[in-house]
Amino acid sequence: QVQLVESGGGLVQAGGSLRLSCAASGRTFGLYAMGWFRQAPGKEREFVAGIGWSTSNTLYVDSVKGRFTISRDNAKNTVDLQMNSLKPEDTAIYYCAARYGQRVSPVTSDYGYWGQGTQVTVSS
Repeated sequence: QVQLVESGGGLVQAGGSLRLSCAASGRTFGLYAMGWFRQAPGKEREFVAGIGWSTSNTLYVDSVKGRFTISRDNAKNTVDLQMNSLKPEDTAIYYCAARYGQRVSPVTSDYGYWGQGTQVTVSS
């Protein structure tokens, strides 16, 4: 069992930066691949970024490549999402998710554990 709690959301102007953090409970955090997803009003939840057991194993949706960076610290049981050059279209609730295994997946249903989300609003 893994419990996830996100933090770091807020309101920022376009071009600004935010850093989201996800704290996970449990002693087996290192055995889970982690992902960040987002859901804008009226839209389906979409994959943003993921990271496997190895910090070199990462995956990003095309729209955030070069702007967002996912990282994890297995000693602290945390996974972060550094978001730079934010755009109004990045506005959404951002969710942290965990799936048992080393493979990163962009598929929402592959993740069995979810946080409650944190709001990110980017003003133009």
